[in-house]
Amino acid sequence: MNIYNYLNFKMCGILACICNDKTETKSVMKPRQYYIDLSKRIRHRGPDWSGIHYDNERNVAICHERLSIVGIDSGSQPIVNDDLGVVLSVNGEIYNYKELYDVVLHNKYIPQTKSDCEVIIYLYKEFGNNFVKMLDGIFSFVLYDKVNDVVFVARDPIGIIPLYHGFDKTTNCYYVCSEMKSIIDDCQDVNVFPPGHYIVNERNNTMTMDSVQRYYNPLYLQGSFKEYDEEEIKTRIRESLISSVKKRLMAEVPFGVLLSGGLDSSLIASITKKIIDKQGSVWGTNLHSFSIGLKGAPDLIYAKKVADFLGTIHHEINFTVQDGIDCLSDLIYHLETYDVTTIRASTPMFLLSRMIKSLGIKMVLSGEGADEVFGGYLYFHNAPNDTQFHEECISRVNNLHHFDCLRANKSTMSWGIEARVPFLDKSFLETSMSVQPSLKLNKDTKVEKYVLRSAFDSTVDKYLPDEVLWRQKEQFSDGVGYNWIDGLKEFCNENISDKEFANVENIYLNDVPKTKEALYYRKIFDTLFPNREYIVPRWIPRTDWEGVSYDPSGRAQKVHVNTTVN
Repeated sequence: MNIYNYLNFKMCGILACICNDKTETKSVMKPRQYYIDLSKRIRHRGPDWSGIHYDNERNVAICHERLSIVGIDSGSQPIVNDDLGVVLSVNGEIYNYKELYDVVLHNKYIPQTKSDCEVIIYLYKEFGNNFVKMLDGIFSFVLYDKVNDVVFVARDPIGIIPLYHGFDKTTNCYYVCSEMKSIIDDCQDVNVFPPGHYIVNERNNTMTMDSVQRYYNPLYLQGSFKEYDEEEIKTRIRESLISSVKKRLMAEVPFGVLLSGGLDSSLIASITKKIIDKQGSVWGTNLHSFSIGLKGAPDLIYAKKVADFLGTIHHEINFTVQDGIDCLSDLIYHLETYDVTTIRASTPMFLLSRMIKSLGIKMVLSGEGADEVFGGYLYFHNAPNDTQFHEECISRVNNLHHFDCLRANKSTMSWGIEARVPFLDKSFLETSMSVQPSLKLNKDTKVEKYVLRSAFDSTVDKYLPDEVLWRQKEQFSDGVGYNWIDGLKEFCNENISDKEFANVENIYLNDVPKTKEALYYRKIFDTLFPNREYIVPRWIPRTDWEGVSYDPSGRAQKVHVNTTVN
């Protein structure tokens, strides 16, 4: 059997410190244990094993916290290739690693480990900086070429994997890490490492945060939408999404699907079940599905319908408003944001992930990204024209790393669970992003994501019940129970006095909270991450479009249909 069938897929946490000043007779590096302690702050991302490469003479420290999904008895990082003089630490998965070894590298190299990510070393050696364009996967990584004294840092095209970088002016050291919390004490300047970019530094120049270069330039960012034939594009969308799910089913540990009962997660669950019915999994043909909500929540009802239709082993979790309130501080610590929409939606996902972890599950598939790609949020009904509709889709996808990708990754990885997101596959995006708005939002029937729903509407090979396939968009923070957001608002209103809120513009000079709920989250964030508010963008609908409410809840838009079940 091919050796590449045994490679190791993982989601983890990485940390690196590269100090520029090599003219000093004494190293500016701090002791080895110092970087180990910094890395411990993200150990929730990789509770299975830890590793460090510490080179005091070269002023380089690279750490790794590992979560094993495939090849669980091997594949520790950082990967050190002594023959080539390369050190590599990766958080992510390279889906096309077999093709890269066989077709691109012509089997010139034999892997020394069981890590799918090891192929990065050989691509770098063969092709230099441009190799990152060849990768099909989700990743953030640090590569150090000891022979040439070169550092290479990169992040995946959409930003599914988080990455931050910072600079310590006192020691002239550059830091990079999976989460901000590990480096804020050392770095005066910290920012989000942009998706689809890399930094390369030959160490003869000072390594800074400003030298990022874009490598991901898809056609959909460069042009307008296209007028596709409906039947043709439906076929392409269907085949592309199925292929995307297949890529993400490589695992040697128990996995499941997050199932909200909405279109997106239900489609991913359905495709997954069809695939494992044919090829099996670590559970045979069983598929575990997970949903969460307040008692009687709309999502729970529809999720149960989907689970029964697909025949999954379904786990339904109830939470209370108080359960959510109790975890807000811990949640904001993990999310590293005070954005209202993100916190509202992350809380139930955070609570659900804890339960999933208790069952011994390490990986779940989720439905993030479809609303950004297809204009599925209800405020898209108010788009003034097709051009603005399309441009808003592009804007939402470009900012996913601040919002839904951040939520999906950090809410689950806070408990050592990996969330895989098929809708954000690079190939699927290149298929779907440029589809004309008239197929994304059918204005005659007022149906969002029309072309996606229609692509999987089949009487011969049925994917979902019609009542789910054609169910109106219900944002996750609403679908878990309308009382969740209402309860949050009530709690925050009770805990922020009118006097304090009236003075808010005198306290905050930037990004002034507009509601008591926003102020409550901001205060927690500022306690945990003082003076880092500049790193947090806000998710709000397009309020410059006529009739769009500022409140990010889908229920605030006029087109919303109340689905509360009494």
